Amino acid sequence: MKQPIFHREAYLRKLRPFYRSDLIKVITGIRRCGKSCLLLSVMEELRREGVPAENIVYVNLDKRGFKNIRRPEQLEEAVASRLPAKADQVYLFVDEVQNVEDFEPVLNAFREEGVSIFVTGSNSYLLGGELATKLTGRHVEFDLFPLSFREWLDMRAFLGKPSVADRNAAFAEYVRSGGLPKTLEFDDPEARETYVESVVEQILHKDVRRRFKIRNRPVFDKVRTYLVNNFGAPTSLPNLEEEFRKRQGLPVTQRTLRRYLDILEKARILYPCPRFDLKSRKSLRGGGKLYLADTGLYFAANTDHRINYGPVLENLVFAHLRSEGFRVSVGRIGGLECDFIVRRREDYAYVQVAMTIADPETEAREFAPFAKIRDNYPKILLTLDPLLQRRDGIRHLNLLDVLTGRETLFP
Repeated sequence: MKQPIFHREAYLRKLRPFYRSDLIKVITGIRRCGKSCLLLSVMEELRREGVPAENIVYVNLDKRGFKNIRRPEQLEEAVASRLPAKADQVYLFVDEVQNVEDFEPVLNAFREEGVSIFVTGSNSYLLGGELATKLTGRHVEFDLFPLSFREWLDMRAFLGKPSVADRNAAFAEYVRSGGLPKTLEFDDPEARETYVESVVEQILHKDVRRRFKIRNRPVFDKVRTYLVNNFGAPTSLPNLEEEFRKRQGLPVTQRTLRRYLDILEKARILYPCPRFDLKSRKSLRGGGKLYLADTGLYFAANTDHRINYGPVLENLVFAHLRSEGFRVSVGRIGGLECDFIVRRREDYAYVQVAMTIADPETEAREFAPFAKIRDNYPKILLTLDPLLQRRDGIRHLNLLDVLTGRETLFP
């Protein structure tokens, strides 16, 4: 029996203008975040629009019948044998395309024949430079994040899970479990954690160890664990080197640390958030932050399930903004820091994130950076407070209202 597909409208909306484009549509994201289901959603939409089934070709290189395809000529033969003899428009979907070495010329040849192509794959390969070099100007990339809180609630309903009356309790469960779609199939929290741990191991085995030569795996694993456990903290190579050399006794250089960071970013375990100086209007080297693709990665790796809401809420806002298509930076204003500077086309805003401003000292600290900003772009404070504060033209919004779509940063 065919399984129903949960449609992620936020991403389909981005993809639709390119359905018939000759640009190769590349969908990236951490393993198991839903890339294959997004391809199936596009195929389903095309069929509903009247595209004949024979004009839609799907090749999943991780599935039986295709797993032995490793060379470009094998991929070409597999695709060519499935193309219809005559068709006005053909759509080709290739899942886990990185399983084939030198796949780019094959895809480009079909693209030049007018085939509309969609591919997914492991980020450690697709974002490693090869794709950009070999398909310069002929592809467009869509970065897929795990389920947002809104999508998580919608997918619960889609799967027939009991509705959650207490939104705060649902949010706490979402924070701990994360947004990898398959976690919603498990009601037992330990089973969810075990699944997330298995995904991390898949990433390390398939995306990292197979493609990168890591001479000292114990050191790499310690660096990875440290960075995952300290997500949302300011990060610089000199500080990391000092941490590992002096405090942990690990002989690791800045060059090695930079390589390890690059690997974790390409595997989409971590996302960098660069620092931007508001006075000089320049991007700064070092001192940016690293956020997790999914907070479930942290809780699956740690027995202490107490939630430090500071970095957790920042992480969720960062992922939300990135999934909405915003460019995000950490802002520096003299000695103060603005959590996020948000940019998308003509939209521009400053965002502070806190659990609550019920305490007067916390309220003063969170509003302080805004007072240093002299332009008239929107200034937004996001907290979990039910009662909202109005002050100096700053919009104070409930974070859960933003994450569930009841409020938007740019009304």
